[in-house]
Amino acid sequence: MNLGFQELLVVFIIALLVFGPKRLPELGKSLGKGIRDFKKALTDSDEPTSV
Repeated sequence: MNLGFQELLVVFIIALLVFGPKRLPELGKSLGKGIRDFKKALTDSDEPTSV
């Protein structure tokens, strides 16, 4: 799935209309934190667990 500049611009404008300019940075911050936590969980689950 390749997104060009125009597609990203359209997605950003729609997000701006839906969430508003004040809530958009907060949404981006929480999305970034969620992605980081997900990646961390994936890398941590690769290690063997001793029970």
